[in-house]
Amino acid sequence: MARRPRQVEPPPRLPQPTIFDSLRSADLDFGVYFRSIPPPLFYRNLRRLKHVPSFHPYDDTFKSHAMSGRLPSLSVIEPRYFDLIGAPADDDHPSHDVANGQRLVKEVYETLRAGPQWNHTLLVVTYDEHGGFFDHVATPFVASPTRRLDRPRALPLPFDRLGVRIPTIMVSPWIKKGTVVNRPKGPYPNSEFEHSSIPATIKKIFNLTSDFLTKRDAWAGTFEHIFTELSSPRTDCPEVLPEVTSLRPGVANEDGWLSEFQSELVQLAAVLNGDYFLNSFSHETGKKMTVKQADAYVKRAVKRFIQASKQAIRLGANASAIVNMRSALTTVTAPP
Repeated sequence: MARRPRQVEPPPRLPQPTIFDSLRSADLDFGVYFRSIPPPLFYRNLRRLKHVPSFHPYDDTFKSHAMSGRLPSLSVIEPRYFDLIGAPADDDHPSHDVANGQRLVKEVYETLRAGPQWNHTLLVVTYDEHGGFFDHVATPFVASPTRRLDRPRALPLPFDRLGVRIPTIMVSPWIKKGTVVNRPKGPYPNSEFEHSSIPATIKKIFNLTSDFLTKRDAWAGTFEHIFTELSSPRTDCPEVLPEVTSLRPGVANEDGWLSEFQSELVQLAAVLNGDYFLNSFSHETGKKMTVKQADAYVKRAVKRFIQASKQAIRLGANASAIVNMRSALTTVTAPP
């Protein structure tokens, strides 16, 4: 008697709404320009057919869109997350050379600066966390509107304080030279700048009428005031930035093992590719790949998913549908 396939629990699908949904509700567009794999696809709703055309390979499209004035209302740049010889990672994650991340910032800035949309552009460069560096300022206790998640496996955290500070850089011809902002002007007396400040500010910039995504972004400080202080755009912004000096000797270790984050990207690719429910695929599969193998796998999976989704669009499928791929059995592992 044949054995039934083992049921594997997929990774979290993150069903909550996003700022991308809020933009679409207001008939505004967005674009995600990716070099390896776009992490926003962790949000299940963004896999719907109506959103798939908004995902673009960075190397093929970003410069052409920028130079022809076709960048959408919101553009998100997803860096290269896998460090390869000849194609180094530029995401600033350890142990990657952060100089490559700065080269990406330089490239994006210079592209925007040379494009026809420059005088209507705000470039935001930020990070998801502080990178483990020491900070002499203690994380403050703030009565922010976040409650502990009511789940059996939730972390026992009271969420009564903010996280470690992170740097954020904003570039626009509408910002005064040398501007430094430390505290927000609201919307509440105890509001602070934090990650939710970005969707909260986007909501203000575009006057979105949809609800806030959570109580958190309704509370977060916004920064739209920093580019409303000039009566006309500056003309002294440099067209070319200085060259970036490499900080790490040697070449990429593309035969090395994956980080935890890279393994999570492989799991996302497995969902897109239909491999996640195979007996042969498990949470450990990504950990058995080398960096080079994982990069090839995620790129194939993303390309296959996007091509299948666009084919479904051409065939007239419902715009709210999500393509469920059949496994191509393309996983590989390193030799023992």
